[in-house]
Amino acid sequence: MLGAGLIKIRGDRCWRELTCMDYHYETQPVPNPISYFMHRSPWWFHRFETLVNHFIELLVPFFLLLGRRMVILHGLLQILFQVLLIISGNLSFLNWLTVVPSLACFDDASLGLLFGSRLRERAARLQRPGTQGQSPALGSCVRSVLNVSLGLLITYLSIPVVLNLLSSRQVMNTSFNSLRIVNTYGAFGSITKERTEVILQGTSSLDPNDPTAVWEEFEFKCKPGDLRRRPCLISPYHYRLDWLMWFAAFQTYEQNEWIIHLAGKLLAQEEETLSLLATNPFAGRDPPRWIRGEHFRYKFSQPGGKHARDGKWWIRKRIGPYFPPVNLQGLRKFFEDRSWPYPVQG
Repeated sequence: MLGAGLIKIRGDRCWRELTCMDYHYETQPVPNPISYFMHRSPWWFHRFETLVNHFIELLVPFFLLLGRRMVILHGLLQILFQVLLIISGNLSFLNWLTVVPSLACFDDASLGLLFGSRLRERAARLQRPGTQGQSPALGSCVRSVLNVSLGLLITYLSIPVVLNLLSSRQVMNTSFNSLRIVNTYGAFGSITKERTEVILQGTSSLDPNDPTAVWEEFEFKCKPGDLRRRPCLISPYHYRLDWLMWFAAFQTYEQNEWIIHLAGKLLAQEEETLSLLATNPFAGRDPPRWIRGEHFRYKFSQPGGKHARDGKWWIRKRIGPYFPPVNLQGLRKFFEDRSWPYPVQG
């Protein structure tokens, strides 16, 4: 958590200017319906959110060093913070996993309030020490040695992690050993200020440059596409392809060759690939002859505004082509050069 806070302070200046939350809800990988309304919060609320984020990630971790009550407070604040993130966006299982280590902040006394008196009494009897003067069991000694050994190992392996935290050139989401026992983490060190989307379109036209060609859109399961489709709510489930499309949208197709691979699969109408999509406009018809990628800029519509009254959650404006029209035959050499299996139409 501390690493996530430090990467923000050292990263995008909007974290220091307290303006990042002006953009986050609209530009995060996969917004949900709550994101739509949170994005339109007053400017002062977004500043407050950013301050709370810095407090939770940069200061609250040190509560772990300040005694039992502050440790419990740390656990409560961290869990509440993660719940708010879960509510306000589809960040897959990330926040759910982050809750797990926070549960260790609660001792038996604090958790006892969640259980009945009979169960608490039984737990207390099991924890009572044995006969005084009795030598500790062999298993207890072995366990103690293993615990100390593991603690020393983690301490040693964590040295580069701590050095990374202290470095002005902090690296996020990196492992420092082959077993990946200890790692660095940091999300949203930079915030995209506008949302762009790659929309895949197919046509049955013989000539993709024919102005009368009808281009039909492939709809993904969760990422923005259809302007009238309500943002999805899927956390903790994770649509990986939708996330990859988010990354591809602010890069080029040359940096994401897999998207051409995807286009080839869609040209062949492979069932396994189509199962990753929400709709296939060519279902029950001949496969498309051409597929292209179009680049759009997306923005949330204004709640209660003209577009929202028309049933639109999003408004969009075309930026230009993302990749040119491709057909299956034209992709053969592209696939062969990369030793990819050539898609075959069923």
